[in-house]
Order: sequence, then structure tokens, then C-alpha cells
Amino acid sequence: MPTGFDTGDTAWLLASTALVLLMTPGLALFYGGMVSTKSVLNMIMMSFVSIAVVTVVWLVAGYSLAFGHDLGGAGLLGGLEHAGMRGIGPASLTGHVPTLLYATFQLSFAVITAALISGAIADRAKFGAWVVFVAVWTLAVYVPVAHWVFSPAGWIVAKLHALDFAGGTVVEVDCGASGLALALVLGERLGFRKEATRPHNLPLVLLGAGLLWFGWFGFNAGSAGAADGLAAAAFINTQAAGCAGLLGWLAVEKRRNGHATTLGAASGSVAGLVAITPSCGSVGIGGALVIGLAAGVLCSFAVGWKFRLGYDDSLDVVGVHLVAGVVGTVLIGVFATAAMTGGVTGLVHGGGFGQLGRQAVAVLTVGAYAFAVTYGIGKAIDRVMGFRASPEHERDGLDLAVHAETAYDHGVLGQGTAHVLRPSASRPSATAERLDADR
Repeated sequence: MPTGFDTGDTAWLLASTALVLLMTPGLALFYGGMVSTKSVLNMIMMSFVSIAVVTVVWLVAGYSLAFGHDLGGAGLLGGLEHAGMRGIGPASLTGHVPTLLYATFQLSFAVITAALISGAIADRAKFGAWVVFVAVWTLAVYVPVAHWVFSPAGWIVAKLHALDFAGGTVVEVDCGASGLALALVLGERLGFRKEATRPHNLPLVLLGAGLLWFGWFGFNAGSAGAADGLAAAAFINTQAAGCAGLLGWLAVEKRRNGHATTLGAASGSVAGLVAITPSCGSVGIGGALVIGLAAGVLCSFAVGWKFRLGYDDSLDVVGVHLVAGVVGTVLIGVFATAAMTGGVTGLVHGGGFGQLGRQAVAVLTVGAYAFAVTYGIGKAIDRVMGFRASPEHERDGLDLAVHAETAYDHGVLGQGTAHVLRPSASRPSATAERLDADR
């Protein structure tokens, strides 16, 4: 290996890459447990097929466009000099680690970002249309944003000087805004606002949340790119924020509904982990606790917005990932410390409003771009091949219709877990709203 290669950093990034890749199967279980028994395999498959589709797209062109030589110096997109991973051999280095490893680490981020969007359109999307969407969306939305934020030449990091340690904009705001756009393209599920769909398997949800939490240490601490003190700080900040988010959500649940639920614990921990993703390398432990707590509390209310605003975000990609991603990214401008950033300080540490403004611009730009382009992609696919599953398939469940398989014996378990709670379609019942708010 050439001069500069570091075995310790490489070993840590290998482990981190494996941790992040595990997050997508974890997400499949997390999402799968929240839908009905009739569509659980379809929900899981939407995550698993994303692994395959994004991997191929990333190796063929995605990595080069995201991390290749910046075109025109504008910080908007890379070139195709590394298409098909051309010119990158085992001895090529990025920093102190092999470039092939760094590319795989970044691939794992692209995979889970695409898979996260599926939660917004659960129970009602054609599987073939989803496959096409993932391929196009990765190139048209994820890749440019990754260049803006993760590439040293990207305009958000090099020109705007916003901070995003591990992907609050690239992953969380990106998938949340895209999920909202796609939910609007597909429209509401059958029975939305009339029926409450209870998670069919809460132990599965908790198992998925646990795997996500486990993988998040590679997601955040691995983004340090080295086995050093910054990685250690990101690691403990991740744990602190996840716990604070869990406790914040449960506190709201207990006060509002009189019960602290397992679904609330899973959702609150994910909200805290989402929020600390951009800020884990910029704030101290105190800041991490406040950011995690704020995300847990705010997201517990945000998941109910879909009833009031009229968009059907099935599994609360908007309410958790978009909202917590905005919270974590913007609050860097409040809690950033020079000890973590090497110079940039937030508002409470005497840094003024400048960094806060830069963080807000990054969030608004990424969110607007992701929403607009995703909406266009969704509409185009819907016009060409149809994106929405047929009412019959949606009503009977997508597992048997699409995959010719079932997860359970419905003769024993019954036809799913959706129950009509009230006839009015204008507003969900208190019970229905509470079930979705708990999620």
C-alpha cells in the first residue's frame, strides 16, 4: 500500500461500512412490523431491492458523479471519470483508507436513503414502479446532493460553509422531502382518515429499531473517516441523542395519552438518532442531549400533521426523518463548539447568527430540490407505467398479488389489523389519531 495508508482507520471504516449496510435490513423489519399482515413482505422487499438497485447505479455512475472531479467549479456535480469505478484500484487512497472502501461506505448511505422513502408510500405502490423510481431518484436527487455536501468541492460545504457531519441534509432532509412529494403523487391509502392501521408486529418494529440504532454508530462515528477522538465523540453523542429522543417521545405520550408505548420508544429513539446525524461531530454531549430531546418531543407531535394537512405519509417519514433532520441540522448553528469543529461556534457559544443562517439555507435548498425533482420523477413514472397499485391489490394486500407469497397464515391471523373506527372521513377519531401519533 502507498504512503499514507492507515490500517487502524481502514479497519474502523470496514466495520462502519458493515454496520451501515445492516441498517437497511433493520429498516425493512422496522417498516415491515408497522404495516398490515397482508403487505409486510412487500414492505420488506422495497428495502431489500433498494440494496441491489442502488448498488448497481452507484458503481456504474453514482460514485463518480458524487465524488468525481467537480464540473466547472460550481460545486454542483462531479464528472464521469470514475464511471464503472474506472481508474480506482486496490492501492488508491482517499485520506488514509482505500478509495474502494470509502466508495462502499458512501454507497451504504445511498442505499438506506432510498429505502427510507418507501415508508411514505407503504401499502399502495407498484413494485416495478418502485424499482424504476429508486434507480432514477438515486442519480437525479441523491447523487447531486451528496456532491453538494460530502464532496470537498461541493457548494454547500465549500462555498456556503454549512456543517453536516454524517448526512442530516443528504440522508434525512433528502428522504423526508422526497417522501412527502411521492406521497402526494400517489395519493391517500384506501381508508385513510377512516381506519387506523395498527402495527401488526411490535416486536418486529423494536428489533428493527434496535438494528438501526446499532448500525447508526457506524453511520455517525464512521463518518469521522478515522479511528480517533472525533469518532469517539460522535459515538457517544449518537448514544446520548438516541436516549434523549426516546425519553422525550415517551414523556409526551404519557402526558397526552396516559401510556408510554413500545412504538413510541422505537420512534423516539429513531427521531433522536436522526437529529444527531448532522450534528454529532459539531456539538458536545450537552448539545447532543438537547438536540435528541427536542427531536423526540417535536416529532411526537409532527406525526399527526398528516391528518390536518391532508397528506398520507404512511409510516411517518416526514414526521420523523424530515422534521428531526431539520432540527439536527439547524441546531448546529446553536450548539456547535470549537472543540468539535476546530473553529466554528454556535449561537450559545458566542458564534452569532451567521452559522445558524447557513444551516437554514442548506436545509431549505436541499429540501426544495429533493421535493421538486422527486415530484417530477414520480409524476413521470405514474404517467408512463402507473405508480399506484390497483384498488383490489391494495385492499387484498400486496404480498400475494405482487410476490405470490404470504408472511402469515391469514386463516389463523385474520385479514390484517385495520379496523374501522368511525364513518367520518373529515378527521380521524381520537383513537385513530392517537395510534398514528404514537407512531
